[in-house]
Amino acid sequence: MKGKGKRRRRGHKVLLLLVLIAAALFWQSNFSLQTEEFQASLEGLPEGFDGCRIVVLGDLHSADFGGENKDLLEAVERAGPEYIFLVGDLLDAFREIPESYAERTARDLAAIAPTCYVTGNHEWAIGGVPELKETLAEQGVTVLSNTFTILQRGGDSILLAGIDDPNGYADQKPPETVAAEVYAAYGDPFWILLAHRNDHFPTQYCKLGADLVVSGHGHGGLVRLPFTDGLVSTDRTFFPSYTAGLYQKNGSTLFVTRGLGNSGRTFRLFNRPQIAVLTLRTA
Repeated sequence: MKGKGKRRRRGHKVLLLLVLIAAALFWQSNFSLQTEEFQASLEGLPEGFDGCRIVVLGDLHSADFGGENKDLLEAVERAGPEYIFLVGDLLDAFREIPESYAERTARDLAAIAPTCYVTGNHEWAIGGVPELKETLAEQGVTVLSNTFTILQRGGDSILLAGIDDPNGYADQKPPETVAAEVYAAYGDPFWILLAHRNDHFPTQYCKLGADLVVSGHGHGGLVRLPFTDGLVSTDRTFFPSYTAGLYQKNGSTLFVTRGLGNSGRTFRLFNRPQIAVLTLRTA
């Protein structure tokens, strides 16, 4: 009987240890920020932009890292960005949105570096997008709503365009029209496109002519497993692609951030919230 009691206690200890390990892994995968560096080697990038550091943030989904995002903001500032790209789903349709969340997040990021934003599907699901855009603009964020602007560095300039998520208005300007307007206005410039949906790149966005497309939406495939590009897409299909990092197709380069928050009851595993630092390099 004594031997059985010892084995039972040992089994309880092993079970407790496994529970603690699982809890620690879950916490790290969902709440522990990870800053990661990437280099994009791009043909035609003007010399003045060689070495330009861009922090890419996506899919916050109303998340809070450290009380009013103090930990997130400190990590972004430490990364030393020259620009910050917010690639959609700042808010979440299935989670409570803290008071003044969009306003203070926009204000605090814009205080670190020039910040540019495009909508994601969740902003449109919530509604009130025109008011949201106005709020962000009032805090110093450049809102790209099927429009484009010029970025300057080192005596050179490049064009930055941004498109609204397909969840937007039915009659909104399609990406192909935005691309045509870019070429009509500037000939054949080096240009970057901010577009929330990573999964539209292989069939649509890669054909627009943008030198670099920057997206989110994929959440890194939620669960990152060896030899995969994630386990589950945000559309609930298995083994998606184009979910994290750099890709190329049709002469266009895609960068996808794994994002920061979770939507509704989803969670991450082996897939920490990511602050992506993208450095542009002249090929």
